[in-house]
Order: sequence, then structure tokens, then C-alpha cells
Amino acid sequence: MPASPQAPSWHHRLLPKSVREAMAGLGWWQNPVPQKPSQHLEQTLAVIRRYGWCQSLDFSPTGRVCIRGAQGVLEKTGHVTPTSRERAVAYMQQILTEDGVHMQFFAFNDLPDQDLPTIENLLVKAAYRARANGE
Repeated sequence: MPASPQAPSWHHRLLPKSVREAMAGLGWWQNPVPQKPSQHLEQTLAVIRRYGWCQSLDFSPTGRVCIRGAQGVLEKTGHVTPTSRERAVAYMQQILTEDGVHMQFFAFNDLPDQDLPTIENLLVKAAYRARANGE
């Protein structure tokens, strides 16, 4: 499983993405390598395990994240492209549909009786499906 990324450095947080991209073009900045959907799902799980899991908020006041929050962190820091993130979401939705759950993954995350092992299972199954499809 890919390791969860370290918190972005001050430089990464202060510089706008457009400036980071321009600096990368000049060779002055090294952006992270965007992950394909299967790796993104594994990294999402790693972020949740590292920072803690929450419900109802993308980011809790104590620093915990839900699935969508973890994906947002990875996208904002350049670890996944919007397209790969959308593909990863599609794999999660496929798994939920096959399990008889007909709701968005973020609503599933926020169900009152939801627990972390169920969320981990969803991410692992979706990552396996994406890998089996070559993504």
C-alpha cells in the first residue's frame, strides 16, 4: 500500500498551484507523481488511518478526515488528478451498488451506524477492482 503523504511543507501550502506548476516547468519545484485510481484508493485509506476517520465533515476540528476529505487532501497536494479521483469514486460506487447500497459514498460514510472497518473494506474492495481493471 502506498504510504500516506506527509503533511505538505509550508512552501507547498503558501504557494498557489499555478505558481508551483510554473516553478515545476522551470525545474525549481518537484510536484508529487499523481496516482492511478487503485493507488489513490489505497492512499486514501492510508490517510484515514494516519489522521483518523470522521463522519459528517470532510475535516473534523481535531484533524480527522472522511473519505471525501482524504481524497481532497490528496488532490490538493497533487497526489491525484481530478480525472483519476473521479474514476476512484466510480469504483467505490460500483462496490456499493453491488452490495445493495444505492447512495453516494459520502452519504454512506455518514450513516449513523457506520464504522471504520466497513469504510476500510469499501476502499480495499474498490482498490482491488480498479487494479483488476488495469487502473
